[in-house]
Amino acid sequence: MKRNEVDRNKLSPMMVQYLDIKLNYEDAILFFRIGDFYEMFFEDAELASRELELTLTGKSCGLESRVPMCGVPHHAYLPYLEKLVEKGYKVAICEQLTDPNQKGMVERGVIQVVTKGTLMESSSLDEKSNNYIGSIYDFSHCYAISYADISTGEVNTELINYDTEKLINEIIRLDIKELIVNDLVDRKIINTLRENYSILITISSSLLDDDTYSYIYDGITDVRVVNSIKHLLYYLTDTKKGNLTHLQKVNIIDKNKYLELDVHSKRNLELVETLRLKERTYSLLWLLDKTKTAMGSRLLKRWIENPLVDKKQIERRYDFISKLLTEFILKEELRELLNNVYDLERLSGRISYGNLNARDLIQLKNSLSTLPHIKRILEELEYDRTLEVLDDLYELLDKSINEDAPVTIKEGNIIKKGYSKELDELKSLSSGGKDFILKLEQEERERTGIKNLKVGFNKVFGYYIEISNGQKDLIKDEYNYTRKQTLSNCERYVTPKLKEKEDLILNSDEKSIQLEYELFIQIRDIVRGYIPKIQNISNIISEVDVLLSLAVVSESNNYVRPTIVNDRCIYIKDARHPVVEKVANFTYVPNDIMMDNKTNILLITGPNMSGKSTFMRTLALTIIMAQMGSFVPCKECKIPIFDKIFTRIGASDDLVSGESTFMVEMKEANNAVSNATENSLILFDELGRGTATYDGMSLARSILEYVHNKVKCKTLFSTHYHELTILEQELRNLKNVHVSALEENGTITFLHKVKMGPVDRSYGIHVASLVGLPKEIIDRATEILDIYENPKNKKEVYKQTSLNLDMAEEKHDVIKEKLKEVDILKITPLEALNILDELKKEINEN
Repeated sequence: MKRNEVDRNKLSPMMVQYLDIKLNYEDAILFFRIGDFYEMFFEDAELASRELELTLTGKSCGLESRVPMCGVPHHAYLPYLEKLVEKGYKVAICEQLTDPNQKGMVERGVIQVVTKGTLMESSSLDEKSNNYIGSIYDFSHCYAISYADISTGEVNTELINYDTEKLINEIIRLDIKELIVNDLVDRKIINTLRENYSILITISSSLLDDDTYSYIYDGITDVRVVNSIKHLLYYLTDTKKGNLTHLQKVNIIDKNKYLELDVHSKRNLELVETLRLKERTYSLLWLLDKTKTAMGSRLLKRWIENPLVDKKQIERRYDFISKLLTEFILKEELRELLNNVYDLERLSGRISYGNLNARDLIQLKNSLSTLPHIKRILEELEYDRTLEVLDDLYELLDKSINEDAPVTIKEGNIIKKGYSKELDELKSLSSGGKDFILKLEQEERERTGIKNLKVGFNKVFGYYIEISNGQKDLIKDEYNYTRKQTLSNCERYVTPKLKEKEDLILNSDEKSIQLEYELFIQIRDIVRGYIPKIQNISNIISEVDVLLSLAVVSESNNYVRPTIVNDRCIYIKDARHPVVEKVANFTYVPNDIMMDNKTNILLITGPNMSGKSTFMRTLALTIIMAQMGSFVPCKECKIPIFDKIFTRIGASDDLVSGESTFMVEMKEANNAVSNATENSLILFDELGRGTATYDGMSLARSILEYVHNKVKCKTLFSTHYHELTILEQELRNLKNVHVSALEENGTITFLHKVKMGPVDRSYGIHVASLVGLPKEIIDRATEILDIYENPKNKKEVYKQTSLNLDMAEEKHDVIKEKLKEVDILKITPLEALNILDELKKEINEN
């Protein structure tokens, strides 16, 4: 049954109310509060029952047929909500706004719409990553992106050139979970982000005209930036419908302040997740993250993704790490204190929005209690930022909130004794009344002689005296008992004295619970005024936490402080890949990475699996770590400041967009050579292998020449095209290096050591033998390789009986002609195997 199929005139008033509210939230699943449940009806019920595996029932609403219905308990709705949101649905929470015990229709309204980007309290919300919701505003000549994490209050914005690919790459790089786009944005962009990257997208051009949040963009003169922020704010205020004043003043992203890493480099270098499993484990972030707080972990992730280019700021971080490494006792004491600091950023969000509970305030109090000790240590370490301790707020929370307060805020037991005289009097009255009930029970047993007499209570009948059927004949008129309820095994009575005390007790209980709730709200509102100070504290604590983490990692892994130089020389002694050396089950072999002013390109040759890619990644990760302010894994490091890093590593199809390996190669190569400057770093690993040998080799050489002559940036270029090594004689700023290997008795040992000069031969067949290819293939490949390397042996080899060449002379001549067409000096071992395979197939067919 569909909503548009029903006759509204026949519906019950409550269902008419549901339909009226649902009209405004067509794109959301409506959680409609009825008593203790959130109910869903019609299409929403059918969808939710399928996605949540709930029983689909029906509800009689005045129609001949029951309308589809399912529901979830309101006190345990969060897991169901999270599941729907994770699947990409919007959920509108419709609450009862008036007391359901009062006569008449209960007033209801949507209090918030929950989406991927607007989650604030959820077990599925990754505490170590930001949860960004963003806006794309198309101005027809450029794009503006504004994005915020409403769980922490962080707000950012940036302008992007009118380039579709750059826009999409930036959205993916930022890992934005949800987008609002204005109606000028190209539908191809929307479809790509929706279908290929599962980003929830809403099309809306509305701007917020309320001045409540004008402080976020106050002082910004660029109307494009202001409108972009207002575009995002309209959606946030429209969906959350609560107080969002914890949102901070916008941070305008200046790309020139950071080392630029595009989405490909972020992935290829495995900065925050691995390429294969898309997991944090074994990424650079995994290695460096020894933080104690969730907000510190999130900041570390941002540092890794946005290394600095300001030498002064980088050196500032080095200085504090150096201080921590010398003051190791203070360092350990400080780390221990950070264990007691909760996620102040997200606590601020809940305080502002109003969805916090008493335990959140206890977490805040416990965090504040450690601040004086942290401040003392930071002063001893000569840290250059001042930490405010908020003693007055701590005292307020300490004297007001019970340490064992419940999760809910409407059940009482939140406020400490002594905080409110009125509350204490009500609780005393309630407690005294309950003592009276116990005393009354004993007195009535003695007065009546009925030993099993009980005084009980339920919400329907209140307090009562219960007497079993076997004892009820003992009741006399003089006891003044009035029958209240008859049960199968007993009778329940009341007395004037009991009724009088009942009114007193119940009223005091209700009044004390209501007063506790009101006092809690007052305390919350007082705490809300401290949010800017709490956020400033969280900024300091998270930075200290990250620097402590980097110091711990540096100390345990023998990292050294880099030296930032002003020339374009790279001098890294015994460089190590930080992750590989940590997880390798073999002795790691360090390598020197040396590039003086006259060397811009290192052309790297060597066998597969010998370590060429690791060598290249080592340089990139060393630069990223150095420019984010970390010490680095080597014995000595002198490097300049880089402005951009571009990588082309790995050979995989882009299955999402349907592009081949070679197309992906060329697009990434084009991005690098088009955007790199003299101060950039380019890593090209096996560029050109995605196409035919001659095409690939020609493109590789052409790109190398272009980078050498035009771009002139530092470049590492690994290749199996040994013919390219001759370029060292033609390009004065290019040098050959190779990763050495040792061949003994037909086996190969990788030395993982990078040496000057080109490799003297290929070891492709030896590598193939290492992975266990059948011996017949290896032996035959060796024979074919011998043909290519020694043409005079060709006739003798091709009379091998193993190929069964006893066939018609005509066929023999065809094979000979095909072999003549092969240029044995310009094919790889893999191509040799392919030729062999084709010849065998042709022979077998005859």
